[in-house]
Amino acid sequence: MHKKLILLWALILTACIPTSTPTDSGIEGQVLIGPMCPVVQAGTECPDQPYQATLTVLKQNGQEVMSFETDKDSRFRVTLPPGEYILHPESPNAMPFAGEQTFTVLPGEFTQITVKYDSGIR
Repeated sequence: MHKKLILLWALILTACIPTSTPTDSGIEGQVLIGPMCPVVQAGTECPDQPYQATLTVLKQNGQEVMSFETDKDSRFRVTLPPGEYILHPESPNAMPFAGEQTFTVLPGEFTQITVKYDSGIR
Protein backbone atom coordinates (compact mmCIF):
# COMPACT_ATOMS: atom_id res chain seq x y z
CA MET A 1 0.00 0.00 0.00
CA HIS A 2 2.84 2.37 0.91
CA LYS A 3 4.54 1.82 -2.48
CA LYS A 4 1.29 2.56 -4.33
CA LEU A 5 0.90 5.84 -2.44
CA ILE A 6 4.47 6.89 -3.28
CA LEU A 7 3.91 6.00 -6.95
CA LEU A 8 0.67 7.99 -6.99
CA TRP A 9 2.43 11.05 -5.53
CA ALA A 10 5.25 10.73 -8.05
CA LEU A 11 2.74 10.65 -10.92
CA ILE A 12 0.89 13.69 -9.55
CA LEU A 13 4.09 15.69 -9.13
CA THR A 14 5.32 14.76 -12.60
CA ALA A 15 2.02 15.87 -14.11
CA CYS A 16 2.28 19.23 -12.33
CA ILE A 17 5.73 20.10 -13.68
CA PRO A 18 5.27 22.63 -16.50
CA THR A 19 6.72 21.68 -19.86
CA SER A 20 8.87 24.31 -21.49
CA THR A 21 8.98 25.42 -25.10
CA PRO A 22 12.24 24.43 -26.74
CA THR A 23 14.63 27.26 -27.45
CA ASP A 24 16.77 25.43 -29.99
CA SER A 25 14.22 24.95 -32.79
CA GLY A 26 11.68 27.05 -34.67
CA ILE A 27 11.47 29.37 -37.66
CA GLU A 28 13.26 32.52 -38.73
CA GLY A 29 13.15 34.71 -41.78
CA GLN A 30 11.89 37.90 -43.35
CA VAL A 31 8.74 39.29 -44.95
CA LEU A 32 8.97 41.15 -48.26
CA ILE A 33 6.45 42.97 -50.48
CA GLY A 34 6.57 43.60 -54.20
CA PRO A 35 6.40 44.73 -56.86
CA MET A 36 7.03 48.26 -55.63
CA CYS A 37 7.23 50.00 -59.05
CA PRO A 38 4.21 50.38 -61.33
CA VAL A 39 6.28 49.77 -64.45
CA VAL A 40 9.50 47.77 -64.36
CA GLN A 41 11.83 48.40 -67.28
CA ALA A 42 14.77 46.28 -68.39
CA GLY A 43 17.96 47.45 -66.69
CA THR A 44 16.02 49.23 -63.92
CA GLU A 45 15.96 47.61 -60.51
CA CYS A 46 12.81 47.48 -58.46
CA PRO A 47 13.55 45.08 -55.61
CA ASP A 48 10.97 43.83 -53.14
CA GLN A 49 10.92 45.82 -49.89
CA PRO A 50 10.73 44.74 -46.23
CA TYR A 51 7.15 44.58 -44.95
CA GLN A 52 6.03 44.45 -41.33
CA ALA A 53 3.33 41.84 -40.97
CA THR A 54 1.44 39.64 -38.57
CA LEU A 55 1.99 35.91 -39.10
CA THR A 56 0.03 33.03 -37.60
CA VAL A 57 1.43 29.52 -37.10
CA LEU A 58 -1.10 26.70 -37.40
CA LYS A 59 -0.92 22.98 -36.77
CA GLN A 60 -1.71 20.77 -39.76
CA ASN A 61 -5.29 20.41 -38.46
CA GLY A 62 -5.77 24.22 -38.57
CA GLN A 63 -5.46 24.80 -34.81
CA GLU A 64 -3.65 28.07 -34.02
CA VAL A 65 -0.29 27.64 -32.29
CA MET A 66 0.74 31.30 -32.09
CA SER A 67 0.52 34.66 -33.78
CA PHE A 68 3.36 37.18 -33.91
CA GLU A 69 4.52 40.36 -35.62
CA THR A 70 7.75 40.89 -37.50
CA ASP A 71 10.24 43.43 -36.17
CA LYS A 72 10.84 46.88 -37.71
CA ASP A 73 13.14 45.29 -40.33
CA SER A 74 10.41 42.74 -41.18
CA ARG A 75 12.45 39.90 -39.66
CA PHE A 76 11.25 37.21 -37.26
CA ARG A 77 12.59 34.37 -35.13
CA VAL A 78 10.22 32.27 -33.03
CA THR A 79 10.75 29.03 -31.16
CA LEU A 80 8.59 26.02 -31.95
CA PRO A 81 8.78 22.36 -31.05
CA PRO A 82 9.73 20.02 -33.90
CA GLY A 83 6.80 19.18 -36.16
CA GLU A 84 4.78 20.04 -39.26
CA TYR A 85 3.12 23.46 -39.42
CA ILE A 86 1.41 25.99 -41.70
CA LEU A 87 2.44 29.66 -41.76
CA HIS A 88 -0.53 31.92 -42.46
CA PRO A 89 0.36 35.54 -43.34
CA GLU A 90 -2.39 37.90 -42.20
CA SER A 91 -3.71 40.49 -44.70
CA PRO A 92 -5.38 43.71 -43.57
CA ASN A 93 -7.44 43.85 -46.81
CA ALA A 94 -7.62 41.96 -50.09
CA MET A 95 -4.18 43.40 -50.94
CA PRO A 96 -1.42 43.03 -50.04
CA PHE A 97 -1.73 39.26 -49.99
CA ALA A 98 0.60 36.34 -49.25
CA GLY A 99 -0.22 32.66 -49.49
CA GLU A 100 0.17 30.06 -46.75
CA GLN A 101 3.34 28.00 -46.52
CA THR A 102 3.70 24.51 -45.08
CA PHE A 103 6.97 23.94 -43.24
CA THR A 104 8.78 21.46 -41.02
CA VAL A 105 10.71 22.24 -37.84
CA LEU A 106 13.49 19.74 -37.11
CA PRO A 107 14.99 19.19 -33.63
CA GLY A 108 17.79 21.66 -32.89
CA GLU A 109 17.23 23.69 -36.08
CA PHE A 110 15.57 26.92 -37.20
CA THR A 111 13.76 26.59 -40.53
CA GLN A 112 14.41 29.52 -42.89
CA ILE A 113 11.26 31.10 -44.37
CA THR A 114 10.75 34.05 -46.69
CA VAL A 115 7.21 35.39 -46.94
CA LYS A 116 6.44 37.37 -50.10
CA TYR A 117 3.39 39.63 -50.16
CA ASP A 118 1.93 40.70 -53.50
CA SER A 119 1.47 44.48 -53.38
CA GLY A 120 -1.08 44.51 -56.20
CA ILE A 121 0.91 47.15 -58.11
CA ARG A 122 0.97 46.39 -61.82
